Formats: sequence, C-alpha cells, structure tokens
Amino acid sequence: MERLRKAIEEFGIGIGQDVVKVDMFLNHRIDTELLFLMGEAWAEEFRDEKPDLVLTVEASGIAMAVAAAHALGDLPVVFAKKSATVVQNDEMVQAPVYSFTHKTRNMIRIDRKYLPEGSRVLIIDDFLADGEAVRGMMSLCQKQKAVVAGVGIAVEKGFQPGGRKLREAGVHLKSLAIVDRIEDGKIILREDA
Repeated sequence: MERLRKAIEEFGIGIGQDVVKVDMFLNHRIDTELLFLMGEAWAEEFRDEKPDLVLTVEASGIAMAVAAAHALGDLPVVFAKKSATVVQNDEMVQAPVYSFTHKTRNMIRIDRKYLPEGSRVLIIDDFLADGEAVRGMMSLCQKQKAVVAGVGIAVEKGFQPGGRKLREAGVHLKSLAIVDRIEDGKIILREDA
C-alpha cells in the first residue's frame, strides 16, 4: 500500500536490526486518513471471505480493526484482553502469547459469547514479527470452533519468520507493508508488498 510505504519511509525509524518504530503515525499518534485507507485495503482483500467479525489484541490493533470492520460494512470488533479483570469468569477462552516488543508473555482472553462458534473471523494487527499474537488469536478461534477467514497486518517484519510460517500453513495473509531489513536506522521495504 503506497500511502503506508510513504509514511514508513518518511517517519519510520529502524532501531538496531529488528525494531521498527512507527509510532508517529500508526500506534501512538494515529494518522486517521491513513488508518481508514488501510481499512479499505483490508476490506478489498477480505470482502469475499465474508467475515462476521474482526478480532485483534489490545491496544495498538484496535483502531486498525475498527477501520477494517467499518470498511467491511460495520462489523463488530472484538479485542483480546492482555490482563485479567474482576469480571473475568469461566466464560473466558484464553491463549498464551509472547510479545516481541515488550519481551513478556501475556495470557490473552476473550469472553466466549463474543467469539461465537462457527463465526468467520478476520484477524487484524499492527505488526507481524514471529507471529505469536496471530497464532494466539487463531488459537482462541480454534478453541471456539470459529473459522479464521484471514489475517490483515499493517507492517510485517519480513526478516522474521511469522509471515512465512503463516503463508506456509495456508493462512490468507495480507500485509500492507513488509520490512525487508534495517540498515543504519533506515527501514528498507520489500517491493512486492
């Protein structure tokens, strides 16, 4: 997606060999025009999959999930919570997820009634590195006998194995931008994304 590529090239910062910082427009400060263009791009890609709802993990994926859900005809958005709450009960389905960014293991959870059996689920997230968050959300779907209709990612780190593993597993994956590598703080994007 050209508009996202331009934002990454102009405002993105590469840190070390594996950190892609895009908080200026994607996940701390949000460029709303870009956000809704991203939602339209995912809707175009996944409309024929006929999703019933959009699933993400709190917090950075929520805005993107809302944009995609709106572009798909105002579908409901469900987000997995990363921490337990006082209202959590036996009706929660959960899966462990390791966060590459935060270097922590979280237990993500969703109330079962928000992820109905047989529903067609579009997973949306901001980053794909090792694929832990996506696999965690797919696990929640599997436990609920919901169908993963596809996975939409804003920025895939193509130098990490997550995207390759999902594609090899036959997952319908659409990353709007793929980072090929980081060189001297500059983010180099893959041309074919």
